[in-house]
Amino acid sequence: MTIQHPSFGAIDENRVIIFDTTLRDGEQSPGFSMNLAEKLRMAAALAELGVDVIEAGFPIASPGDFEAVQAISQSVQGPVICGLARSGREDVLRAAEAVRPAARKRIHTFISTSPLHMRVKLRMTPEQVLEAVTASVSLARQHTDDVEWSAEDGSRTEDDFLCRCVEAAIKAGATTINIPDTVGYALPEDMARIFAMVRARVPGAERVILSAHNHNDLGLAVANTVAAIRAGVRQVECTINGIGERAGNAALEEIVMALRTRRDALPYHTGIVTQNILKTSKLLSTVTSFDVQPNKAIVGRNAFAHESGIHQDGVLKDAATYEIMTPESVGWSNSSLVMGKHSGRAAFRDKLKALGYGEIGENQLNDAFRRFKDVADRKKVVYDEDIVALVDDEVMRGNDRIRFVSLEVLAGSKARPRATLELEIDGVTKAATATGDGPVDATFKAIRELFAHEAALRLYSVGAVTEGTDAQARVTVRLEENGKMVDGQGADTDTIVASARAYVHALNKLLVKRARTAPAALSA
Repeated sequence: MTIQHPSFGAIDENRVIIFDTTLRDGEQSPGFSMNLAEKLRMAAALAELGVDVIEAGFPIASPGDFEAVQAISQSVQGPVICGLARSGREDVLRAAEAVRPAARKRIHTFISTSPLHMRVKLRMTPEQVLEAVTASVSLARQHTDDVEWSAEDGSRTEDDFLCRCVEAAIKAGATTINIPDTVGYALPEDMARIFAMVRARVPGAERVILSAHNHNDLGLAVANTVAAIRAGVRQVECTINGIGERAGNAALEEIVMALRTRRDALPYHTGIVTQNILKTSKLLSTVTSFDVQPNKAIVGRNAFAHESGIHQDGVLKDAATYEIMTPESVGWSNSSLVMGKHSGRAAFRDKLKALGYGEIGENQLNDAFRRFKDVADRKKVVYDEDIVALVDDEVMRGNDRIRFVSLEVLAGSKARPRATLELEIDGVTKAATATGDGPVDATFKAIRELFAHEAALRLYSVGAVTEGTDAQARVTVRLEENGKMVDGQGADTDTIVASARAYVHALNKLLVKRARTAPAALSA
């Protein structure tokens, strides 16, 4: 059996559509905001990964969100580009305008359907919600043939009312119906029952794509998604590294590799180029300044590591004894020294392309190459991880208002620590000197003198990019201002310099965050 869809044509009954919401739901996580350049780069990486739909943002949320969705619609080819909208008229029209340039576009409109949400958040009656479903989907269909409708808090919605809403959305022209577990409350059997019920009870359900969007509050997002697929769902909404509000969303890499690895029980397939999974995961970690935990499935650095003697013995004899998939199938490979202080600019450019940076501007390349040479002079060996860490400051942050220039620190047991810092702020280089309880404290005080702000330091963390005493330090700084949280990262062989870079990165992300405002809940 196949389903005809306006964006995908005839869909094989075992084909699962991958709807990636990293740039929308994922970016709503505290501290995960991205600027326009970062969103464009992530969107290009998602297209290269082979996702079917990119939910590029929530256009009415802010001018920045609208601009990002519009820019992605104009520049990213391949996937369907989707904009999210509540059921209000202005939301839908704003989303329609943002995705208009896309060759393949979708409007995704939603409204809460659970008794709790309708009463407390919307202050609307069930009949009013039904009217809003019909009105929003009908309006969206005037602007695109590809319309998705979602029942927010669908897993806690009464069965009869959920079926009425789904039927209304289909009659109004929705081509994809999404029933999310918005608060991560459901169990796998709950999701299977809900979708089986919708398929059995709702007229027209066989003509649309059913979709699942599961949050991970109980650690069940991927399990719930797999259960939904088995119950007839053919679109899954997920994010790279499982990022998202609260405990996050179902992780794209885990869903895709579960389907690929367990074809005996799950005879479904996707269009994902799995060899690009790790590269995309690392790019997101760089953009958001959030590393995945070491034991994270598929993309954690320990995912294919074996310390137990029994495990090591088995893997040496046959990797299949303890590895259910090959590291290469998701993009892992053994890193070796291939670059050094004698490497030229052309080789450096080729290495950046191999690491997933694509085409970068000549000025950014020159700045990154200069930093590479500096690191190569100070380190005995230069690994791929070192190159990724050092070029991120130049390639990923070229549009930052505040840029690190130089730092000189006096520290030790016999003198009060002092830092002399130079920053470029809106194109003007400024310098300041400050003292503190330690060299890091002095450096951060110098930053505050040069760029006054009220943000509070909530986290300061130091780690190593690679191994050895000459390893680059990777520093994470978390700042909070008026309830808005951002994380910044910086890397350098000098820990204090890395700290300054991380703080400056966090400040730049805070400036982006200041311009963003979450839209109020829809009311009657």
